[in-house]
Order: sequence, then C-alpha cells, then structure tokens
Amino acid sequence: MTDDAPSEIFPLGLRLTGRRVLLVGGGLVAARRARSLADAGARVNVVSPALCAPMSELVSAGTVVWEHEREYASGDLDGAWLVHAATGDRDADARVSADAEAQQVFCIAAGDAVAGTAWVPAVAHFDDVIVSVTSSSAKERNPRRSIRVRDAVERGLRDGTLPVRHTPPRPTAAAPGTGAATGTGDPAVTSPPTTGWVALVGGGPGRLDLLTVRARVLLTAADVVIIDRLAPRAILDELPRDVDVIDVGKTAGHHPIPQEAINALLVEHALAGRGVVRLKGGDPYVFGRGGEELDACEAAGIPTEVVPGVTSAISVPTAAGIPVTHRGLSRGFTVLTGHEDVGRVPAAADHTLILLMGVSHLPLTTAGLIANGRDPRTPAAVVEDGYGDRQRTTVGTLATISDLAVAAGVRPPAITVVGEVVRRSPAWVEQP
Repeated sequence: MTDDAPSEIFPLGLRLTGRRVLLVGGGLVAARRARSLADAGARVNVVSPALCAPMSELVSAGTVVWEHEREYASGDLDGAWLVHAATGDRDADARVSADAEAQQVFCIAAGDAVAGTAWVPAVAHFDDVIVSVTSSSAKERNPRRSIRVRDAVERGLRDGTLPVRHTPPRPTAAAPGTGAATGTGDPAVTSPPTTGWVALVGGGPGRLDLLTVRARVLLTAADVVIIDRLAPRAILDELPRDVDVIDVGKTAGHHPIPQEAINALLVEHALAGRGVVRLKGGDPYVFGRGGEELDACEAAGIPTEVVPGVTSAISVPTAAGIPVTHRGLSRGFTVLTGHEDVGRVPAAADHTLILLMGVSHLPLTTAGLIANGRDPRTPAAVVEDGYGDRQRTTVGTLATISDLAVAAGVRPPAITVVGEVVRRSPAWVEQP
C-alpha cells in the first residue's frame, strides 16, 4: 500500500480477562496462542479431536479447558468473544470463519489471514507498554517484516536509542564499592517512597554513539540531567522537553559551580523524588570526582548507580591511532592530570605516560620528565578534541613537543601521550 492509502486495519487492544475465547485446533500453533490468550486472562476453551504435548500440559495445568474432544461443530461459538482457528486444515478453518462472520464474532484464521476478520500482531513487552506491529492489509500481510520492525523497536527501547520516557529503571544492586545500592538490593526497601535516584554516568570521549547502552537507558528515564562540559552534549537534543538540564561545565581554572554545590544539586533533586543523571565525560571514577558525588548521595540515603564510560585517557589516544600499550613498545601506562608528579613516573622506555588537562604546563612537564631520566628523543603526541569536530594530532619528541604545540596553536581539550606507542600513530608515520 502507498503511504497515503487508507488502511483496512483498525489497531485495537482487547481486554479478554474472564471472557470466553474459543480455540479450534490442538496443535503447536494453537498451543502457542492458547498460552498467550490465557496470559491475557481469557477463558480459553479448546475444540480438537487430539492435542499436542504442549497443549496437553496446558490442559493438565488448568490453564485451558479441553471443551470438546472432537472436530469443530456449529454451535461451538456460542458465548465466545473471539475465536482462533488453527486446525491445520484450510477447509475446516474456513468453516469456523464463516460461522464467526454469521455470528458477528471476530475470528483469527491461522492458515488464511484473508479469511479471518482479525489477526495477531508481532508483539513485544517492554516496561509498562506493549508494542505491536502488523501489516496494513490482509492481502499484503508480511509477518516476517512485522517481526523485524517489532524487534528493531524493542531493541531501541531497551538500549535507549529510542528516547521514550518510561518507568525509571532503579539503580541495580552490585557489590559494595561499585556505587549501586547495597543491602537488600532493592532501593525501594531502603529509601522513602518519595526518594528518587541518582546515576553517575560516564559519557565516554564525547561522541554520542560511544555512550553505553545503560547510559542511554538511564538518560531516557531521567527527570534531571546535570551535565559536564566534555560530556556527549548532543544527547541533550534527544531528551524530552520537560527534562531539566543543569550545566555545571568546568574549564581550566574556571569552576563556576564548585563540587560541593554539584553534590548538593544531586541530593536536592533526588530527595524531591526525581531521577537524576550526572553525565560526565570519560569515566566517573577517572579524575571525575565520582566518588565524592557517590558519598554525598549515599549519605543522604539516595539509591545511586555508577555507570562506567571509556576514559579519555585511553579513548582519545585510540582516536589518534595510538594504543596505550603494545607488545614490544609499552608494558604499562600512567595517567596524570598535572606536572607535579612526573618525578614518580617510571622512566623506562616501555612505559607510556598520558597527561590529562596538561597543555598549559607542557613545558614544565617535559622538562621534568627529561630531568627524571626520560630520553629527550622519546616520541610524544598532543591530541586535541578527540572524536570531536576539530580533532588534530601534533607529534614530536619529548624535547620538541611543547614548542611544536605552541607553534600549532594547540588548545584544550587535549591529551598528551609520551612513549614509544606514539610511533603507531598515522601522524607519526606521515612526518616528513
């Protein structure tokens, strides 16, 4: 059918609880339908001369009633709100359909959709909704396509790529120290009914498609999002308009909202019954002060979950083609946020150093490393705006990288990598 052609199908939900539904047939198709009808609360009566093993089990359990141990006969439809014909015999199903038409009872004909007046869509259950997909015409019915569409929608709801608000997923129970609620594992048991929840979510290196599935699910459920400057801010365009977004982004030397105030915001909104996502760049526990925020929330009795993200210390070098470890080049790595501790970093040639937020102090850092025994010829790279629109890699040696960075006009956010692994970068290979 074309997009503007009228559909011959009117989508409808049926409340079948306590209502009689006749199922004609005792095979596997009928057994599958019997279970779903019974799950919906229907009184399922079966007419069939024989039953398959699964249907026999349903009868033995009292889930359905084997009303007549024979072929279908006129009169069996009396009192039925719905009939499902699944005998496997096209002529027998047609007789059921004809009787249903005469008695104004909707009929599902398993073997011939055109002969019926109703059919069952592809169904998925998610949270508090039921997703059903069906074709718009009996003649053009394509069950396999409906199933593919159903599956795609269900995946989108579960992984958060369909930003549809639903009942907030409470933080999950986990081992002590991971940030999830402890004790019973059920936040509702340990918190007042009006208390919300907090999720400290690592947004990874800032690109939207590198968010974790769990991060998207929690963002879909959030009432409040408290976001950092280097978090994947494009996600804000997908949030419903009624979500409160609070920007607490910091830049070098400029912290407009101190950490104590951020902690207070988390607690305030959660105690007001809201679901709060604290969205950070990288990982909450890698120089993200996630532990401080967790302590503040737990002290207030708020169910809190920590969702890891790929730290920029690893992901940004990856964007530039630099592994932080590599057989024959590097056996380990150290991550620092400043220049004061460079004297404690192993000076071995097979150890990688990664500097976060250190562009302004790069001359001091490189000088300190050389003074501590690092070879001035050690490869070094500065990667700006990893995974961002202006990503750029400047390479040199420990002795030259600070001057090269100044000449190139390097500006934050940027990460510096020092070590033999820099030789793996395409930027190093392409040097004149």
